[in-house]
Amino acid sequence: MKNSKAILVEPKHFEIKEAPVPEPGPTDILLKVEYVGMCGSDIHGFEFGPFIPPKDPNQEIGLGHEVAGEVAAVGSEVTEFKVGDKVLIEPGVPDGTCMYCREGRYNICPDVDFMATQPNYRGALCQYMVHPAEWTYHVPEGMTTMEGALVEPAAVGMHAAVLGGATLGSHIVILGCGTIGLMTLQACVSLGATDITVVDVIPSKLELAKKLGAKEALNGKEVDVVSYLRSDEKFGDHGVDLVFECSGSAFLAQEAVDLVARGGKIMMVGTQNKPVPINFLKINREVTIQTSFRYCNDYPRTIEAIATGKFNVKDMVTNIYDYKDVQQAFSDAIDPVKKQDMVKGVVKVAGTPGCE
Repeated sequence: MKNSKAILVEPKHFEIKEAPVPEPGPTDILLKVEYVGMCGSDIHGFEFGPFIPPKDPNQEIGLGHEVAGEVAAVGSEVTEFKVGDKVLIEPGVPDGTCMYCREGRYNICPDVDFMATQPNYRGALCQYMVHPAEWTYHVPEGMTTMEGALVEPAAVGMHAAVLGGATLGSHIVILGCGTIGLMTLQACVSLGATDITVVDVIPSKLELAKKLGAKEALNGKEVDVVSYLRSDEKFGDHGVDLVFECSGSAFLAQEAVDLVARGGKIMMVGTQNKPVPINFLKINREVTIQTSFRYCNDYPRTIEAIATGKFNVKDMVTNIYDYKDVQQAFSDAIDPVKKQDMVKGVVKVAGTPGCE
């Protein structure tokens, strides 16, 4: 048994280095990694370095936190998993003692140990890794480990949809058809919503959104989205009940303000990298602006939705790379041309050359 891990030695430059196979602690599992999804935060980290630089300049930086594979060993106190089980992991391990954890809101625990970020910068782009059994889930029968790796971003969409109150009868607009926008779309569909309009500027992503359940897909380059959706033929003066901003775009965040109905709700799902001015005169009729952060207790329902076919993550995968090609994978993800057609990239680790 041998191990290696992809280390970001500097922005835009991975090196695959040999590493010892880690030993699972009493309550851990040892995971043989099969698939790792390429999250937008990983891609940003590859291009620019970590959001929060480590205090130690010699700290190794690993990326990747969307992961599934096979149990290779278990700790002495682990009873719910055995060697050979196919599993997926929830990558954030909260401290379990703070007021937020005690309130059941562990996703906002200030001391969470989240993969590929501070304090350990431990990424999933490796052959073997350890993880607490408490934050590990079985991959159900009929579900692949590639789908299992994508439970993490799907749970982000599920959390946003549940927090937003998406349900049968909701009038919904989703701004942005990247991975999280499409995951939010499917989560809304799985919760019963049918009247869902999506907005993006990339035709291939709009087509995929229609396939995944959108009632209408609007190209923001071709349509004045606010004028169209506020027309009498659409939502008129009432506006939209529930608007999800999933792009991280300041422009679309302001567009959400123009679209939302009196008493409606704006869900801020995309990560804004700069302040967004909000015209509160437009929304001073009891509009709620709600941020959404990762997920909390959403993995079980997300796994079930994927396993039962209510949530299609497989068709979102546009690019699959071998582990040895991890540098190429992330280079493609920041290439101005190639990234236009990449909806979701994954890295296949086990079974690829050098990972026998």
